[in-house]
Amino acid sequence: MIDKQAYLEYLIDTYQNLIFTLCYRKTGNYFEAEDLAQDTFLSAYRALEQFDGKYEKAWLCRIAVNKCLDYAKKAERRTVPQQEILSDATDENGFVEQELMEQEAYAEVKRACLQLRSPYQEVAVAYFCEEHTPQEIANQYGRNLRTVQTQIYRARAQLKKIYGKE
Repeated sequence: MIDKQAYLEYLIDTYQNLIFTLCYRKTGNYFEAEDLAQDTFLSAYRALEQFDGKYEKAWLCRIAVNKCLDYAKKAERRTVPQQEILSDATDENGFVEQELMEQEAYAEVKRACLQLRSPYQEVAVAYFCEEHTPQEIANQYGRNLRTVQTQIYRARAQLKKIYGKE
């Protein structure tokens, strides 16, 4: 018979950073990741008697991934009707917080697109900021559709590098 509490403390001390990082990468939310990591260790504690003691790292990671998947499914069901968002986000001046956030995100994406070299810059702005289709971009710049599609693909890869550095 193992001392469940001592074994749980060992698991937490050994794997808490790994489990938190895994949860954070899956959710993108620091606070949700903390909660999910806690839930992971709580579930592990409850299931210690069924656990054979082998591959504890893989076992904990599997529990964490399942917790994250459950969280994602629940998040889909927690959507708020659009009208409620608009009424909650409107301040006394009539500004909508969501609209401001969208404008800020647009400016950030455009700034990143403008850092690219030509011809990727033009294609990235047209595709990611102005939301033109590849066919519309090809027609606008007199390029082959496949060429534009390749340029979009390469621009996306370059933008990922830019965002990775920030």
